[in-house]
Amino acid sequence: MDSIWSTLASASPYLISLISLLVLLEQIAYLRKKRSLPGPFLVFPFFGNSISLVRNPTKFWELQSSFAKSSNLGISANYIIGKFIVFIRSTELSHQIFANVRPDAFHLIGHPFGKKLFGEHNLIYMTGQDHKDLRRRIAPNFTPRALSTYIALQQKIILQHLQKWEALSSKSTASEAIALRILCRDMNLETSQTVIVGPYLREEAQLHFNRDYNLFNVGLMKLPIDLPGFGFRKARLAVTRLIKTLALCAGESKSKVESGQEPSCLIDFWMQDTLKEIASASESGSPVPPHSGNIEIGGHLFDFLFAAQDASTSSLLWAVTLLDSHQEVLSKVREEVSRIWSPESDTLITAEQLREMKYTEAVAREVIRYRAPATLVPHIAGEDFRLSESYTIPKGTIVFPSVFESSFQGFTEPDHFDPDRFSEERQEERLYRRNFLAFGAGAHQCVGQRYAINHLVLFIAMFTSLLDFKRHRTDGCDEIAYVPTICPKDDCRVFITRRCARYPSFS
Repeated sequence: MDSIWSTLASASPYLISLISLLVLLEQIAYLRKKRSLPGPFLVFPFFGNSISLVRNPTKFWELQSSFAKSSNLGISANYIIGKFIVFIRSTELSHQIFANVRPDAFHLIGHPFGKKLFGEHNLIYMTGQDHKDLRRRIAPNFTPRALSTYIALQQKIILQHLQKWEALSSKSTASEAIALRILCRDMNLETSQTVIVGPYLREEAQLHFNRDYNLFNVGLMKLPIDLPGFGFRKARLAVTRLIKTLALCAGESKSKVESGQEPSCLIDFWMQDTLKEIASASESGSPVPPHSGNIEIGGHLFDFLFAAQDASTSSLLWAVTLLDSHQEVLSKVREEVSRIWSPESDTLITAEQLREMKYTEAVAREVIRYRAPATLVPHIAGEDFRLSESYTIPKGTIVFPSVFESSFQGFTEPDHFDPDRFSEERQEERLYRRNFLAFGAGAHQCVGQRYAINHLVLFIAMFTSLLDFKRHRTDGCDEIAYVPTICPKDDCRVFITRRCARYPSFS
């Protein structure tokens, strides 16, 4: 034992020298990539600023934004667990990333360590013709006929949850407000599950599914330590289980469609076309079409679930917050909805009525512009890319175009919440289309954006018609928190009472 300690003691100067050399080389590499960009001059060895990112993501990204504002280019730099990062607030430079004019220039990653987390069969990481072909096959999931089917499902679930919220609020004391974030998340999880996989996710499986989805959500905000007991590992294993469950749903849907039954959810519309392509390939002797296996489909369904869940929860919370603080907008929404639909009619809002709610849709679009749910769209540089005459992004850099920052560029008085900017008279969504990046741009632009807008409009219409609400306002309650999409810092605490004479009875 003494000899071991003696050996370690004699070797320690060399170990200290080696570690010091590695730290020095790391700092030199960071500064070489950073060049003249604003950002931390030196970074913490090996971990960089990852700890501050995990502890307080709001402060971290606000600091990156302030660095970028001090730059003529509108970009800044930092370092996270061995990864050099570049933050972009300039809309025009962001479009260079989204446009991806060279196939290997940038690859969407969704999360700095997402490829390991989201699994192999993921739409986020696909590129080229394979990606185009899959998007073409997904398109029938969002036709007017399909969206009308989803509208009915969405309303029934929204109504059930609004009734629960009102009952929960009524049981609270006069001084207790209920927090909507978890309630909205649960409502959206049930809605997206029902719309995407309908009857195939049964009650017991749904309980396990919800538990695993929560593990995934928590893991998104943890350090990427893939070891037993850590949140990231739990999230990765949970995703594997979620995809297997969704694969079973795909198999059941294929059986139902083969029997000639009408589609009742998104996966049925998808399987209709998938089975036609499989049959056509079989007749011609061609190979089975790609992305038609149940596990692959399960992976892509998980993409849909993720996209429909967290971003939508964020938008619903900000809609409540902003309507409460802009009573004149709330009054106009209620007036429009009452002209088109009445809770006492006991009928669902139809697709035609939804299209008539032009002001309410303008409110929904302004909520998304003003508080873009997914504020950043991370990409990785596949090669050195000359972003401007003065700066080239090094290969391997994680690049964060900020769609949140773009939303406050170009528009008339962008810091004001103003739904009229989306009116037929002003049409700022056309005038400043390049700045409205909440649904992304380029090859990976959100394929389900019409579904997302429909969901937000339906929620606003029903929430404001059926309920009276008042925010429980405290200092800083509307500050931005990352969870991982953005929401009000206080989780949107409200007092709720019933507004309508009685709730509608949807058959």
